[in-house]
Amino acid sequence: MQTGAFTGYIDVAQILLYIFWIFFAGLIFYLRREDKREGYPLESDQSDRDQRILIQGFPAMPEPKTFLLPHGGSVQAPRAQRDQRSLAIEPTSRYPGSPYRPTGNAMGDGVGPASWVGRADTPDLTIDGAPKIVPLRVATDYVVDQRDPDPRGMSVYGADGVSGGTVRDIWVDRSEPQVRYLEVTVGDGRNVLLPIYMAKVDRRLNKVQVNSIMGDQFSGVPAHASPEQVTLAEEDRISAYYAGGLLYAEPSRAEPLI
Repeated sequence: MQTGAFTGYIDVAQILLYIFWIFFAGLIFYLRREDKREGYPLESDQSDRDQRILIQGFPAMPEPKTFLLPHGGSVQAPRAQRDQRSLAIEPTSRYPGSPYRPTGNAMGDGVGPASWVGRADTPDLTIDGAPKIVPLRVATDYVVDQRDPDPRGMSVYGADGVSGGTVRDIWVDRSEPQVRYLEVTVGDGRNVLLPIYMAKVDRRLNKVQVNSIMGDQFSGVPAHASPEQVTLAEEDRISAYYAGGLLYAEPSRAEPLI
């Protein structure tokens, strides 16, 4: 047999194509398993909560893997523990896939657009291990640019035009220099956080406008325990409260437009 004659008996291009197909199928299988580390197993909504039918689909969930966190500690995924919260919701009918309706305080119960997940009850940290999101009274090296409106001292109004409080301070992100929250003093003297993306600062009218909730609903914003930092879990609940107001703050918002 002459040198190179071996390739004359097989189609090398076709063999390489088959190898690529096998590799690509294996890659899809691997990625499909890995994306089931979060959110799986699914739970059937047609069984009792303490006896839910677990749904994994194909391929099945991967074995738990331990991930080391940057500032110490670790977390496993998929997680062995399941969410055992009792949700204040009920299905609108007995048909599979029926939507749920809230049965309590929809904005505070963590349902629908006001849903939140159980994140760690610790603050997000900078690369140096310091709390990332803090008020300007802590981050003294940050100032409001003279070209921008300073909302401190402005009244905060809800979608109904009723004042819900007064801006006390500004909370900044020390990793990505930008405003994250406004700290608002509400009627009962508590200080609550308002995500800056849900607010419009009006320099001309000297006010802050929030269209997702009503003026009297600022007093119901979930509290944050520390006056100088906010945890990941608290951030989720606070943001969910304002987001839920887009549907639940006023009864007519939950009704069809037509």
